[in-house]
Amino acid sequence: MRSLILNLALSLDGFIEGPNGEFDWCLTDQDYGMTDFLNRTDTVLMGRRSYDTLLSMGEDQFPQHQKYVLSRHLNSLEAPYRLLRGEALDRVRELKAQPGKDIWLFGGAELTTTLLEAGLVDEFMLAVHPLLLGSGKPLFPALSNRMPLQLLRADTFSSGMVQLFYRLAP
Repeated sequence: MRSLILNLALSLDGFIEGPNGEFDWCLTDQDYGMTDFLNRTDTVLMGRRSYDTLLSMGEDQFPQHQKYVLSRHLNSLEAPYRLLRGEALDRVRELKAQPGKDIWLFGGAELTTTLLEAGLVDEFMLAVHPLLLGSGKPLFPALSNRMPLQLLRADTFSSGMVQLFYRLAP
């Protein structure tokens, strides 16, 4: 079974977007392990708002990956994105059971919370950026329970960014 890996950037104070939805603070001056990560995955899973963000960026950001959007409101998507309708947990279980490389959970705080609470997120790859945003969209806005994590490793970079790798504690 493929692993579902939450990989995203956040500020030191836990925000994945600034107060106006901005993410211009994300560091891009180095590879930060993304080449290895992209080679490990072949599928990107996201919610509608993350889809909108990627569309606004223009060209396909991950041309070698299959891209799936979970949405209750959209009826169609621009190619090469594929729409997953219906019960989100069932669709994700189906994706994880398909043959292939691991799956990148790209974004959507609400989607992330739903999948995490259902036990479908296998690993975390969190890029903690060296800044405080003060406000914005938190990564975990409303978890219903504590979830202890096990640190797998931590990588540091000259920019001050720290990449944290976790899985749920047994």
